Amino acid sequence: MSIKIFLTGGTFDKEYNELDGYLFFKDTHLPEMLRLGRNRVPVNTETLMMIDSLEMTEADRALIIESIYKSTEDRIIITHGTDTMVETAQAIAKDITTKTIVLVGAMIPYKFGSSDGLFNLGTALAFSQTLPPGVYIAMNGHYFNHDNCRKNKQNGYFETLG
Repeated sequence: MSIKIFLTGGTFDKEYNELDGYLFFKDTHLPEMLRLGRNRVPVNTETLMMIDSLEMTEADRALIIESIYKSTEDRIIITHGTDTMVETAQAIAKDITTKTIVLVGAMIPYKFGSSDGLFNLGTALAFSQTLPPGVYIAMNGHYFNHDNCRKNKQNGYFETLG
């Protein structure tokens, strides 16, 4: 069975305007990333939104949860901005317990060329196939339980609490 990938935006999909220096959203980079990573795992992608996670609302999270419920796949990846990834993972975990759900993001936009996004996506694909049902975050080569991690903004990586 294929893995469902829901796209929500975040640094993963940001573009850089060289004229004014602003980051913005256009199209997802996921198909290119899967091709460059030589992915052979069947995936089914769906764009839910293209926003910065700091702009994500409870209505956006409700749409993500509803989309997970409607999905026939039991293994799901959600691309998400890192700033509120933990909050979204916790909201999902309150409602869904029978699927393996992995949220993934990047600290550096894919288009910058030095992004961690491709590596993180690869680990999310692997973790989504091997972890038991639950909600996880895949960043920096690790997976974290949804209720036991945080983004360390000083060091620029995710870490286990405590």
